[in-house]
Amino acid sequence: MGDITSSPREPVRGLTFEDVWAMFQETDRKFQETDRKFQETDRRIEEIFANRDREMEKTNQRIEETDRRIEKIFANRDRELEKTERLIQKLTEKTDKQLGELGNRFGELAEHLITPNITEKFRALGYTFTKAGPDVKFTDAQGKTLTEVDVWLENGEFALAVEVKSYLRVQDVKDHIKRMEILRKYADERRDTRKLLGAVAGAIVKTPVRNYALEQGFYVIEQSGDTVKIEAPQGFTPRIW
Repeated sequence: MGDITSSPREPVRGLTFEDVWAMFQETDRKFQETDRKFQETDRRIEEIFANRDREMEKTNQRIEETDRRIEKIFANRDRELEKTERLIQKLTEKTDKQLGELGNRFGELAEHLITPNITEKFRALGYTFTKAGPDVKFTDAQGKTLTEVDVWLENGEFALAVEVKSYLRVQDVKDHIKRMEILRKYADERRDTRKLLGAVAGAIVKTPVRNYALEQGFYVIEQSGDTVKIEAPQGFTPRIW
């Protein structure tokens, strides 16, 4: 047998101090690099939030400015509305005054135009009224006014109440119905058994209002030149209260 010869093994080289030190330095460098990246990320986040806060502040300022402008607009609008309301109030007062004067003048018309002609106009319809007068008030036992009638006509069998308006409206007709009911009650309380008739008169009477008044059983008196005419179409039946 031949001799077996073994080659010597290389000794395992251990870590030296320098190797370990180098490893620690490399690790520290990586930690520092990571920390630097974190710091950069933090700065970017802070910058993003700072920019966001600035934008939000600008937005809030814009909103506040818009609110101030809106408040100013509404304040101006309110002032203009107040001016308009004051103007409307003045115009209304002026109109009411003018209408009041017109009402007075038309009251004179009722007295001087309607009253003298009304009896003979109704005589042509078969009524002979022996009394006719303007502005008749009906009061209770305490002197309280129950209602007023612009023109009142009467005889032993009938009494007729005329409501006079410059511009006759449907509401005026409805109001006169209530007036007739008050007059009926007034007469009953005094055992006045006369038949009560009603009429409405106007310088201006529109066709729908005329028709409505006739439907309610009222005679309709309209101005016609220097006199008046009474609307009582064929088939018309006056209402008796």
